[in-house]
Amino acid sequence: MPVKEDDPRRFLHPETIAKISRLDVRARQVVEGFLAGMHKSPLFGHSIEFVQHREYTPGDDIRHLDWKVWSKTDRYYIKQYEAETNLRCTLVIDVSESMHYGRGALNKYNYGCTIAACLAYLLLRQQDAVGVITFDADVRQIVPSRSQQTHLDAICNSMHVSKPRDKTDIERILRRVTETIPQRGMIVLVSDFLVDRGPLLKGLEMLCQRRHDILAFHVLDDDEVTFPFAGTTRFEGMEELPHLLCDPRALRDGYLEALEEYLVEVRRGCTRLGIDYQLVRTGDYLDAVLSKFLSHRLADRTTTVRSRGPV
Repeated sequence: MPVKEDDPRRFLHPETIAKISRLDVRARQVVEGFLAGMHKSPLFGHSIEFVQHREYTPGDDIRHLDWKVWSKTDRYYIKQYEAETNLRCTLVIDVSESMHYGRGALNKYNYGCTIAACLAYLLLRQQDAVGVITFDADVRQIVPSRSQQTHLDAICNSMHVSKPRDKTDIERILRRVTETIPQRGMIVLVSDFLVDRGPLLKGLEMLCQRRHDILAFHVLDDDEVTFPFAGTTRFEGMEELPHLLCDPRALRDGYLEALEEYLVEVRRGCTRLGIDYQLVRTGDYLDAVLSKFLSHRLADRTTTVRSRGPV
């Protein structure tokens, strides 16, 4: 049975879910959580990864004494290990008017929300906590992080909008996001980033100062990347931009040059800030995009073992 356009569950594509179901979403940076899991915590615990020694103090669990060190130094030292935690992930989704452009099977809004829904599915399956913030001209919905599988319905419902609003003040939005998420975690930002690059990079820098692990999916329609238009065309402005009637062939070279300059600056800015950036076109197969992106993160996720003490 086909999924209705007004059904929020349309963001969960069964075929895509089936193809990505074996993937994991791992945090690259230390995060703060509240359950045992697969991500590094800033707190010390007793998991499998040794970090350092510290001197024994009365009340410490003697099961963690390092007897080999005692035999060499005649002093008592406790082994400390990297604690593991679950992850708090916040999906920050652009649902503004420009995201509703598209001529293919999925417009940018539906494509971006499907990315978010698939990641939410994977995270909840890992027992990680997922929350959502949607925005257009202002923050529209805030859904607190939960780790129950049933939370997926609330996530999909929050991304469903009836009528998007106009132009986005991205710096103000990202400042609000920064204030809303006090603890270190993962932030997945999904947007077409059709905003001025200065405020965008300033807003991203605010998030980075809180030491979040940030993933940015830059979603563009194929038309926006290739500008395939020919013949006299009427372009309808979105987000308060005027309409334009012209021969697109006269604009194509200048448009593509300006777009490439913008994409390069955004990509460089994200690299400088340590943000995982991915340009995505709505014509790309979503399962392939997510598989490649998450596999790349897993391959690059390096472990630094800090060893201190007398060993």
